[in-house]
Amino acid sequence: MTYDVLIIGAGPGGIFSAYELIKLCPDLKIAVLETGNALNKRKCPIDGKKIKSCIGCKPCSIMNGFGGAGAFSDGKYNITNQFGGTLYEYIGKNEALELMHYVDKINLDFGGEGTKLYSTANTAIKKQCLQNGLHLLDASVRHLGTDINYVVLENLFNHLKDKVEFYFNTSAVKVNKTDDGYEVITEKGERFTGQKCIISGGRSGSKWMETVCDDLNIPTKSNRVDIGVRVELPAEVFSHLTDELYESKIVYRTEKYGDLVRTFCMNPKGSVVNENTNGIVTVNGHSYEDPAKQTENTNFALLVAKHFSEPFKDSNGYGESIARLSNMLGGGVIVQRFGDLITGHRSTPGRIKESFTNATLAATPGDLSLVIPKRILDGIIEMIYALDKIAPGTANDDTLLYGVEVKFYNMEVSLDENLETKHKGLFVIGDCSGITHSLSHASASGVHVARHIAQSLL
Repeated sequence: MTYDVLIIGAGPGGIFSAYELIKLCPDLKIAVLETGNALNKRKCPIDGKKIKSCIGCKPCSIMNGFGGAGAFSDGKYNITNQFGGTLYEYIGKNEALELMHYVDKINLDFGGEGTKLYSTANTAIKKQCLQNGLHLLDASVRHLGTDINYVVLENLFNHLKDKVEFYFNTSAVKVNKTDDGYEVITEKGERFTGQKCIISGGRSGSKWMETVCDDLNIPTKSNRVDIGVRVELPAEVFSHLTDELYESKIVYRTEKYGDLVRTFCMNPKGSVVNENTNGIVTVNGHSYEDPAKQTENTNFALLVAKHFSEPFKDSNGYGESIARLSNMLGGGVIVQRFGDLITGHRSTPGRIKESFTNATLAATPGDLSLVIPKRILDGIIEMIYALDKIAPGTANDDTLLYGVEVKFYNMEVSLDENLETKHKGLFVIGDCSGITHSLSHASASGVHVARHIAQSLL
């Protein structure tokens, strides 16, 4: 099993690395090792009827498989350097944006044509936000939707499958440096060797990436963890923002602590869903381009980033402990009415049922104040009241809060401008690098590394 290039992970970074390598060097022998299933075999058993909550499938089909964790996300490609990662710090702002536009063109060519590109340019909403202590970040947003995103991935796989060797249900456990390249050992004991190796393990591969860095003595530095809730409310409340911008990234600095709270992953007329990361059940959101699959609600996350230094540096461990507490108290995700949270009452099945906002996820009614640390929860409450000024109705009693939502980030791996480690020929891309946090940035990082490898071979 000897190849020119080994790619670990078939998420957006791995997919676009393979795509660009084959385009530039069609004779290369490339293997892609993926923990999860092929796209057509990825299916979450939760149907809302027989199975209402996560049953801990291994591997989780939502988080693993061709397309990565982004396969069943909302298919939002944010073309911006203002959020989504710090790729521009390594390769330059213009280069990063050019790569994101290039990725966007490929998505259109492979089934995304006709989808809308939204933009914050010249919007009056920015002024409205500033007048109320909120800050709207600049971006162009291509919204594919979960359904069109699936079509794009399906077409990309069909394009690659005869040019690249895919090994699904194949978990890499160890990466060794050899005299002429790298050896990857899998959970099954298989051994793959390659002159060059691209690691694209995604967010769910963050813990494993730390072991790789320890084994190969690659420097890392502590990163952050984002903790918060997913808000669900009637779509009409945010329609004036979502109709124009679709995804509005809004940041607020709290008066009480000076912490930053931000909106994340806005899903107009979408659904709230479970997410399983390393056996911990958290919450996320999806939305669809197809009107038949849309709901009457909009959902989005409110997140607070936490960084740690000496003596405690395990940001992900902190986030996991909070998520585990939620799982312990609620058997999974907890849902609470905003009115109940403010008055100090635990939400009950009766209160949730009587709410004017119909929940799209079967979560356990409970009390988020028993789970989320006070400082973070205070910030979220402040943010909801601030958003209520630009979107009246956000702070209604029947607004639903699901918890917890946690975004885990990898320790930031020490990389050069080519996203190459100190070991020549070993590259780390996508979210497992700690420098990208979005579909667009992860995809762009894959193209960047592929072009560097192609240039070095030519």
